[in-house]
Amino acid sequence: QVQLVESGGGLVQAGGSLRLSCAASGRFFSIATMGRMGWFRQAPGKEREFVAAINWRDGSTNYVDSVKGRFTISRDNMKNTVVLQMNSLKPEDTAVYYCAAGPAGTAYYTDKGYDSWGQGTQVTVTS
Repeated sequence: QVQLVESGGGLVQAGGSLRLSCAASGRFFSIATMGRMGWFRQAPGKEREFVAAINWRDGSTNYVDSVKGRFTISRDNMKNTVVLQMNSLKPEDTAVYYCAAGPAGTAYYTDKGYDSWGQGTQVTVTS
């Protein structure tokens, strides 16, 4: 497993932008063998849902339909960091956002595909 620390959450008005970062640390072997990193979110009273994922080796990405065209996930392999750039934010994007890391060969869209999680960072979008 790797250790993940998120940063960058906050309060923003609808239409605004936020940038979330997630730094991975741990044993070299654990980081070198990561298959993907992803972002999930959980709003009050709702289940945690997949937001975006990036393949750690080839950089291919996946998004939930509701954020396509607004959110961009990217990685910096040298810094072991993944970034979620969130533009055109909507009140329905309000949630606690979690960074996750998982091995290759598992489903990217379910939390069962990840074995390391960050502590979460709050994103609040006001109308």
